Amino acid sequence: MDLSYTPAELSFREEVRAFIRQNLPDEIRAKAGLSAYYEAADLRAWQRILNDKGWAASHWPVEYGGPGWSAVQRYIFMEEILQAPAPEPLSFNINMVGPVVYTFGSQEQKAHFLPKIRSLDYWFCQGFSEPGAGSDLASLRTSAIRDGDDYVINGQKIWTSTAHDANWMFCLVRTNTTGKKQEGISFVLIDMATPGITVRPIITIDGEHHTNEVFFDNVRVPIANRVGEENKGWDYAKFLLGNERTGIARVGLSKGRLTRAKRLAELSQTQEGKLSDDPFFRRRCIEIEVELKALEITALRIIDRQRKRNDGQPDPASSILKLRGAETQQATSELVAEVAGPLGLAYTHGGKAPWRDFAADDLTAVLGAVPNYFLARAASIYGGASEIQKNIISKAILGL
Repeated sequence: MDLSYTPAELSFREEVRAFIRQNLPDEIRAKAGLSAYYEAADLRAWQRILNDKGWAASHWPVEYGGPGWSAVQRYIFMEEILQAPAPEPLSFNINMVGPVVYTFGSQEQKAHFLPKIRSLDYWFCQGFSEPGAGSDLASLRTSAIRDGDDYVINGQKIWTSTAHDANWMFCLVRTNTTGKKQEGISFVLIDMATPGITVRPIITIDGEHHTNEVFFDNVRVPIANRVGEENKGWDYAKFLLGNERTGIARVGLSKGRLTRAKRLAELSQTQEGKLSDDPFFRRRCIEIEVELKALEITALRIIDRQRKRNDGQPDPASSILKLRGAETQQATSELVAEVAGPLGLAYTHGGKAPWRDFAADDLTAVLGAVPNYFLARAASIYGGASEIQKNIISKAILGL
């Protein structure tokens, strides 16, 4: 097993770093601190820069606009994006709906949707969870009844991230109420401007508007917008949730937070001296750094195994990355919040701040630390709750 980067891979890493350094717009870079409060226009602008370079869809096949990178290159690219930090290509588009469309969609759907998904002309949100159908997603009740060339959709989705920014949704709907509940679900693409759709905000514990409730009241969606076969949506959803899981640990994000915590600790004075000299603080940093290294090695081992297996199937071991990655993200967000102290309660949008105890670059790294700590609590839930990951590990890896 070879876990070291080749000279070509190290050269690629330097190429990615140089591109981000030279092409990330200054107005976006100014927001790229710890809280990373990017507006929709920022995300669109940066993703279009990446798309023009051919880098927006890092793991897509070349024939659909991907760069043809290896698994290692894809891992390096995402880690450098997260560490820069710079906005990630929108996961709903690139990691979720895009692969479903190019794998199961019609030729017409591929030609129409894929270029717009890459460029973020179409911003997709995910219509999966419902009240009473979260981890037990197969219990969803939002109905789609055929009427001529349309489905008429009624029901509700919840925790729909970025629905207030999105102009499209990929949605699971129930098209059959008989038989096993997994066998009556279809996967449809919905224009959010369609009459009958209502989006209501849900303000999360960090005080921001990330998620929403979405209501469907006799919403007419062309049957041509269904991806794949009717009643096969559960299979497509499983494919979507298992696709490209090696980056889910977000090692680069946690590395960036740890680096900021160390830097700020050098600047923070207590009655006993620098926080960075405190043995308890140093011990916590070392413990997190060890966890990060173990997580990174695990990710590279899974990549190496996938490279040799090359069967296109998700590795159950990726659940380890999700579980430990979420815990490490939470630990690093907590560390930075503690270093930031009261300053971490403030926000900066575009580099403005109420007071300046640190230099401008360091200030950007600390503002929003406390809201970011609150938001990181959700890392144990989104993308598959930690309890679900433990079940997968126990059954698929340990055989229990």
